[in-house]
Amino acid sequence: MRKRLATVAGAVLALAAALTAAPPATGAAGAPGFQVSDGRLLDANGNDFVLRGVNHAHTWYPDRTTRALQDIKALGANSVRVVLSTGDRWTRNDTADVASVVDRCKQNRLICVLEAHDTTGYGEQSGAATLSRAVDYWVSVQDALRGQEKYVIVNLGNEPYGNSGYAAWTADTKNAIARMRAAGFDHTLMVDAPNWGQDWTFTMRDNAEQVAAADPDRNTVFSIHMYGVFDTAAEIQDYVNRFVSRKLPIVIGEFGDAHSDGNPDEDAIMATARQLGVGYLGWSWSGNGGGVEYLDMATGFDASRLTAWGQRFFNGADGIRQTAREASVFGTGGDTRAPTAPGTPTATDIGPTGLRLTWPAATDDTGVTGYDVVRLNGTQETPVTSSTTTGATLTGLTPSTAYVFAVYARDAAGNRSPRSAEVRVTTAAAPDTGNCAVGYRLSDWGTSFNADVTVRNTGTAPVKGWKLEFAFPGDQKVNSAWNAKVTQEGRQVRATHESWTETIPAGGSVSFGLNGSSGTGNGVPAAFTLNGVRCAVQ
Repeated sequence: MRKRLATVAGAVLALAAALTAAPPATGAAGAPGFQVSDGRLLDANGNDFVLRGVNHAHTWYPDRTTRALQDIKALGANSVRVVLSTGDRWTRNDTADVASVVDRCKQNRLICVLEAHDTTGYGEQSGAATLSRAVDYWVSVQDALRGQEKYVIVNLGNEPYGNSGYAAWTADTKNAIARMRAAGFDHTLMVDAPNWGQDWTFTMRDNAEQVAAADPDRNTVFSIHMYGVFDTAAEIQDYVNRFVSRKLPIVIGEFGDAHSDGNPDEDAIMATARQLGVGYLGWSWSGNGGGVEYLDMATGFDASRLTAWGQRFFNGADGIRQTAREASVFGTGGDTRAPTAPGTPTATDIGPTGLRLTWPAATDDTGVTGYDVVRLNGTQETPVTSSTTTGATLTGLTPSTAYVFAVYARDAAGNRSPRSAEVRVTTAAAPDTGNCAVGYRLSDWGTSFNADVTVRNTGTAPVKGWKLEFAFPGDQKVNSAWNAKVTQEGRQVRATHESWTETIPAGGSVSFGLNGSSGTGNGVPAAFTLNGVRCAVQ
């Protein structure tokens, strides 16, 4: 089996979370930061710490990092794995940039796992860097990491071998660890498995003890990436247990709920991690491309628009909300006061399948970091979405259905407020659709986008002269258009035909395109009308 991250690398990322490792020679006492002891990862206070976090593709989306870290923290994560580049394949992240990333992680009380991504698939991926080159990079940015051992784990290189040449993984990893220690790095080191991170040859599994022993600090954590190779609970449990039973530190550094090489069992991955106290880092916050956009947890970097995978990861069983605990180095024991309850929510923009909730802000002595929207059904609560602002757009609702929602607030220490008063709302009836259907294909580049719009005439008579109207879900702005005249007022957009697209034949279609920009991410409009008649959405 093979994870072809190379086909995705321009827009995807990778990583894992951490936990156990071989016992240190002198124990954790006196260690400058994180330390492995008796197969467990301890923070600088000597407290057990289990990574529960997200991968973020900083090197490709540096302008998104500040908000991404805020949102990831607000959703309950205690760590973030940050993609960096050595400069061998992508633009190098220099010392100043690395220092800035670390500072922003600390501001958000997130443990920062930094990884060098250029090593991905070495031996099989053209242009991939060696682990030795990755060590060169870490030494070159060492000034940004010195003194940050309490807050930073260094992931030497992402998926450092593909499916060729992986037999060299053991020697190369031991050499890389030795060079890092000789250079003065006292951080916990994380090492990824070969075979595009999935270790289907068991190279890392069978050689982990000698790699751990080669670290003079006994402070190395092993990271497995679980995609299509790990599609059954038995495979997942067997692999992780083989490390835990030997008191070797293992984390699930990267995984998703689907993949092109097979369907990983994310439920078993998360359940096994909880049962064994093993860390995990999910792939990934946003910005995936190359056909694996389904790995995005947030649509267009917008925390109020979590995907099904994002909802599962943060709010589902064994997910971030249920299992993440903040590292004690941030002094969480000093803040035990919960925020006040948010004000009563108000529902607006009520449609058949969605609506907008807003609420008065909660207050807190150290500051509110986020809000959680829940659906109430009797005494049952179901997480719906989370937001870092006092509003959220809810989607995926059922037409003509009564709902009850409420909101909680959270602060940086993870304290949760009392629940707000309830708001009761009934969604609108599903409208009848006319003889038309609209397809809207979005190409999302963060602060800019293209959209290809196809208008289909599903009736038996041609449509001569047309006007298509819709609303953007966010602050998108149209900059140019082709094959149609497009005007915009606020979120409302109107497209009318050109002379050469004036007629839509019976059973036929016309297409036009948009180019635009936004400051908060892009999305697909929920509804379209053609000449005033509602169209089906394809």
